[in-house]
Amino acid sequence: MTEHPHRKRRLVARGTLSVALVLALSGTIFAANAKFARATGDRHPEDLADLTEVEASRVEDLSSQVDALRGEVDTLTEDENSGHDVGSPGLGYVVEGGSTPVVGPGLTVKLDDAPEDSLRLADVSADVLVVHQQDIQSVMNALWAGGAEAMTLMDQRVISTSAVRCIGNVLILQGRRYSPPYEVRAIGDPARLKAALSASPAVQAYVRDAGDVGLGWSVTVASDPLELPAYSGATELSSATVPEGVEILPGIPATSTEPGATEEPRPTSGTTSGPRNEP
Repeated sequence: MTEHPHRKRRLVARGTLSVALVLALSGTIFAANAKFARATGDRHPEDLADLTEVEASRVEDLSSQVDALRGEVDTLTEDENSGHDVGSPGLGYVVEGGSTPVVGPGLTVKLDDAPEDSLRLADVSADVLVVHQQDIQSVMNALWAGGAEAMTLMDQRVISTSAVRCIGNVLILQGRRYSPPYEVRAIGDPARLKAALSASPAVQAYVRDAGDVGLGWSVTVASDPLELPAYSGATELSSATVPEGVEILPGIPATSTEPGATEEPRPTSGTTSGPRNEP
């Protein structure tokens, strides 16, 4: 068969031209994307820290939108019910539900990790030197037991459905992340609130560790009335259980606690008489 060198050269030329066109088109697209990104100021997260920051900002924006929409719903509901005799919830219900800001006397509790130069005894676990989820929960439970009417954690209003979770030494509350020190503010009778903190074995175990290894701990009675914001998180429930000994309805026996519902004890310091959490 007779070869045709001119055809090979033509094929090579066509292939080179195609590659050049693809490269030119790709360069144009990349340049346009870069120009668009500079114009908008947006950028994609490059690592986990960037992604966390972007998502935290997104949560704050959505929370603001929720507050605005909730206000619109309240206004529309009020307009819809105008002219009808519709009962309104009592003040205690509104305050407990967190749907309104509150002002009143109270106190502030602060918890913090031990400093890096804290005395680390040989028999003290590193876990004892940081604030744990159960430490925050113990303080909040004691304040509720002491008659707290409203409460915030890190300036976020907490209600009965608020979930406090810690991953490492990072607190996650209603989609937002916080690092120590942690601050709890409660409105109520300061004397009763302080007495409730002193009466809680779990809180006092933390206080003992604070004295032994340098954990941060302070209780400050507010000189001026505290101002706590309204709750801004979601109010929908996916599931719920009734605590042991609580009567659901008259005539229905109280429920019992399911296995595994108790909290895990906190790491024990070798310098204290026992774990911070109640057995």
